[in-house]
Amino acid sequence: MHRLLKYSVFTLLCCFMACNNERDPFEISKQHVGLLTDSTQVKDLKLVFPNDSIVKRIGGDEFTGNKNNIEILDKIGKQLLLLEPSEALDSTSVFETVQIIDERYKTDKNITVLSTFKDITDNYKISRIDNLINSIVVTVKSINASFTIDKKELPSNLRIDMDLQIEATHIPDNAKIKYFFINWH
Repeated sequence: MHRLLKYSVFTLLCCFMACNNERDPFEISKQHVGLLTDSTQVKDLKLVFPNDSIVKRIGGDEFTGNKNNIEILDKIGKQLLLLEPSEALDSTSVFETVQIIDERYKTDKNITVLSTFKDITDNYKISRIDNLINSIVVTVKSINASFTIDKKELPSNLRIDMDLQIEATHIPDNAKIKYFFINWH
C-alpha cells in the first residue's frame, strides 16, 4: 500500500509539472514568440500554427534578392504576426525578425503593442535609441526587442534634427509604440 501511495504521488507530481511546462501561445521572450522559436524553420510553420492561416507573399524576390514576409492570421483573419525569414525562397531558413501585431502577445513583464514608453523603461533597461527620419527605435537587448515610436510622439523641437542624440529623458512617458519587433540572428 505504501508503495502504491508513493507511485500515485509521483504520478500526480509528474502530471502537475507537465501541465505547468506548457508554453503560453502569446508569451514573448528572448528566444520565442508564443510557440515560434529562434530556430523554427519556414517549413515548420504549419506545425507551430496548426489552427492559423499562413500567408506567404512571393513576388519577384528571385530577381531582387529581397526577403518575403510571411503573415500569420488567426481563424477569423486577424493578423497576429509578420515574420521575415533570414533567406528568401528557402524553406530551411529561420526567422530574422518577428513583428508583433496582435495585442495578446506580451512579454513576461506585460509589454504589448499597446504599451507606452514608460511601460518599457519601468520594466527593461534601454540598450540603445536610434534617431531616424520619422521615428525613433528603442532597443532592449535583454529580450532582443526593438520598439518604433513615431516622432509625432516627441516634443516638436526633437522631431526634425536627425543628428540629435535622443535620450530616454527626451521621450514622453505616454509615447505609444508604433511597431514592436523581436530580432533574431
